[in-house]
Amino acid sequence: MKVIGIIGAGEIGSQVARAAVSSGYEVVIANSRGPHTLSDLIDELGPSARAATATDAAAAGDFVVIAVPLKPVNDMPVDELAGKVVLDTNNYMPWRDGRYPLVDSGEKTVHELRQDHLPTSKVAKAFTHIQAPRITTAGRPAGTPGRIALSVSSNFPEAVAVATELYDRFGFDTVDNSPLSESWRTEPGQPAWDAHERQTRSELIDNLASARRERSAYRL
Repeated sequence: MKVIGIIGAGEIGSQVARAAVSSGYEVVIANSRGPHTLSDLIDELGPSARAATATDAAAAGDFVVIAVPLKPVNDMPVDELAGKVVLDTNNYMPWRDGRYPLVDSGEKTVHELRQDHLPTSKVAKAFTHIQAPRITTAGRPAGTPGRIALSVSSNFPEAVAVATELYDRFGFDTVDNSPLSESWRTEPGQPAWDAHERQTRSELIDNLASARRERSAYRL
């Protein structure tokens, strides 16, 4: 049984944990306040989950989901994440995180900055254009008409493969929107973001193709 380390127990991290346990994974989840503050969530998730520090969650996971915003000063456990696939669920939200000039200028995406923070990991953008509650409610079996599709972006094919398997287990189709430099195509304000509640794989492909930099909701 694969173990998913999850750093961040907010809306996205908690929903990924719920979907993971329901899909047969084990979960080790961390937040910024300490494992003792996650007792209610762990009671809900059951014996397949445990709370830990971020360092321990990173070390325990066969792969790791980061469900916290990027910070200017890297606070991720770089050594424990070395060599691992890391699924980054972050969106660039300047009102929350402050401005990143490299992102504002279009020189880099926020996910490329995460990769810079984790140079020995294999970062993939995942779960960024789905509302958190729908992670556990919108999934459907493979082949179901109208099955929702989610994108993944990475510089590493093995990271795309991990995200694709996880999406499928959770009930979603996948569109590969690699490399990380293309991950802006699902930012807030882009067609793929606006259609997140209903787009199928073919619709997501079209929406990614129609993305334009100037449409970004947070571009200067």
